[in-house]
Amino acid sequence: MTLLLSRSDLESLLVPAECLGALRRGFTAAETEAVARRVVAKVPGQGTATALLPGVVEDVPAYTVKVNAKFPGSRPALRGVVCLHDIATGELLALLDSATVTAWRTGLAAALGTHALARSAADTVAVIGAGVQAELVMRGLAELRPLRGLTVCDLDAERAAAFAGRHGERLGVRASVAADPRDAVRGAGIVVVATWARRPLLHAADIAPGTHVTSLGADEPGKSELGADLLEGARVVVDDVPLAVEMGVLAGAGLDVKHAAGTLRDLLLGEVPGRVKEGEVTVYAPVGLPWQDLALGWAAYRAARASGTGREMDFLE
Repeated sequence: MTLLLSRSDLESLLVPAECLGALRRGFTAAETEAVARRVVAKVPGQGTATALLPGVVEDVPAYTVKVNAKFPGSRPALRGVVCLHDIATGELLALLDSATVTAWRTGLAAALGTHALARSAADTVAVIGAGVQAELVMRGLAELRPLRGLTVCDLDAERAAAFAGRHGERLGVRASVAADPRDAVRGAGIVVVATWARRPLLHAADIAPGTHVTSLGADEPGKSELGADLLEGARVVVDDVPLAVEMGVLAGAGLDVKHAAGTLRDLLLGEVPGRVKEGEVTVYAPVGLPWQDLALGWAAYRAARASGTGREMDFLE
């Protein structure tokens, strides 16, 4: 029997602290022989079809295949499924809403990278793009470090105000709204950019020394949030160097492998240093890896089985 887990099911099952632990274990686990693939194909109109496979993590007896439709003009902009299979038999254990899994694993993995690279005293955050991924970055950061200030900028002023109000109240911090990304980042120790931008929103002159920037939008060809001048002068950490050059932040800026200081895995394992100097600008810019879907999908599946959450479907009936 295949377990069907909807957005509401997943949001009732996933716990930020537990998910952060699962992602950290995934980043530091032994590398597998499986070659992860991320396929992005243009379809007629404004959308793309994306597939990530296989999601494999050491000691997890399952793997994932994720299929997404990404249409920026739609609400929600991302729809699809994560297929969770038994790694020994191929049995389809569960189908999970991919928008929820993607937001949680992207946002919380970004929180790990942000916390690892930002100055220890950085406690003011600027959010550019008040969507679900930024939502989860904020929830993850709140688990990892104290925060005292938040500024939000979004094309939709009402959404920015709602985001600021929600997180300001939840965290008990001062929260405000800015109309322009450059205004939003002034005075922020941490900047989180999560947009659909196809041209840079921030350049080197916009970012003060010592700031950390996390960019989540450059995850496929043609998308770009940070200018090449900013990236060239910063210490840049990614989740996968070849993908960053092929379709991620380095590709969008026309840069190559020498501009990547390493991966978040390298950083968490102590194989590369994070912030070397207090005054340097650091950047974490992931593309998103298949194993991250498994890390959260497996946690949700086990919790669902234990609690009786979800609906069962026999696709072979």
